[in-house]
Amino acid sequence: MFGTLMRCMAKKPKPKMKPIELKTPPEQTQTITRAIFDVVREHGPLTITDAWERLKFVGIKGLASKRQMKIVLRWMRERQKLRLICNHDGPHKQFLYTTWFTKPKAMPWGSSSQQ
Repeated sequence: MFGTLMRCMAKKPKPKMKPIELKTPPEQTQTITRAIFDVVREHGPLTITDAWERLKFVGIKGLASKRQMKIVLRWMRERQKLRLICNHDGPHKQFLYTTWFTKPKAMPWGSSSQQ
């Protein structure tokens, strides 16, 4: 019991993450976020890879890389424009981005593993 207490006390807490500040101009940020939101709204809950594939077809001028898209997705989550849900199917986890007003019954649980 004393050993468990010492192990818990020895762990460092997670550092506080500061809010994301996007480097793009506000007009370009609005264009990118609107395109991402529209893709997620139309095509249902999407993984990061699925969202990137669909956004490449849209061809947004300001979105240069998948890394930038992931930063924008995190920024949108902070501002509660999107939410991240976890599809826990056995030993596998799948994280999906969706809009706030998507009903859980309409979500395709495990559909990508069955295809």
